[in-house]
Amino acid sequence: MSGILDSVNLRTQMVGQNRLELLLFALESDQQYGINVFKVREVLQCPKLTEVPRQTSAIKGMAHIRGETIPVLDLSEAIGRESVPKDQRRDCFLIVAEYNRRTLAFLVRQVDRILNTQWDQIMAPPTEIGVENYLTAIFEHEDRLIEILDVEQILADLYPMPTEVSKEVADDQLREKAKEYQILITDDSSVARNQMKRSLEGLGIKVTACNNGRQAWDFLCDLADRGIDVTTHFLMVISDIEMPEMDGYTLTSMIRDDERMKTMHVVLHTSLSGGFNVSMVKKVGADGFLAKFNPDDLATAVVQRIHQVETK
Repeated sequence: MSGILDSVNLRTQMVGQNRLELLLFALESDQQYGINVFKVREVLQCPKLTEVPRQTSAIKGMAHIRGETIPVLDLSEAIGRESVPKDQRRDCFLIVAEYNRRTLAFLVRQVDRILNTQWDQIMAPPTEIGVENYLTAIFEHEDRLIEILDVEQILADLYPMPTEVSKEVADDQLREKAKEYQILITDDSSVARNQMKRSLEGLGIKVTACNNGRQAWDFLCDLADRGIDVTTHFLMVISDIEMPEMDGYTLTSMIRDDERMKTMHVVLHTSLSGGFNVSMVKKVGADGFLAKFNPDDLATAVVQRIHQVETK
């Protein structure tokens, strides 16, 4: 265990094309779950928590960690399972992570190890299980299924995010002009897709959504094979980075390597944190990077692209 706790910070600085490192953990059973190491700041034994008066959600208190006060979310309770009894919390662990510009700690029963794999080995959940769940992907390892939770959906249920774009970013004239354009968005999280769709459609822009990089790539190739100029068909592509089957870095690289679409405007949109994002954006040839999720920031990137196209 000490090896995991000591190495997480170092591993979060690593990044590779279509590469994924999962921190495996368990909740109230022996079912293994995974979280992307790039989202993890550190792992530590759960300290004594400062409780929040009249707290009724899965937030169980606050932890003071390295000079910062961080809310602690009981992940078992957040996904509808039994919460960790108060007298057992000190035997549990905190996974301190950054999502959508928020730092918080997930209370989990056990932390197992770090597993190195590739995004193309990660599978989308079967459609038969429906959409009313917190599962975003699955991964088979050593004859067991590891479940990757849709943390963005969990947090959205706890902290609903506004999606309306302010008038200061896009006035009525710009919103009218936006109706002429269409954007392709790609994200494996249903909550992230819906947030982007509501914001962009609120501007008047038509939105086409894909669930992962592979689906977006196949869709673009199909259009190109039918003689459609995808570089003018879409104002831009806005893609998540971490997705099953094909990540956003790989999608961007493949777009740049295809003569039919290499000039497409691509913006990577992610809840991942860290300086590596900037270098990887440049390495794969993306035109920009946006941290999730702020409707005005998203709209600003779109408005700037519309102005760029209109002034050509």
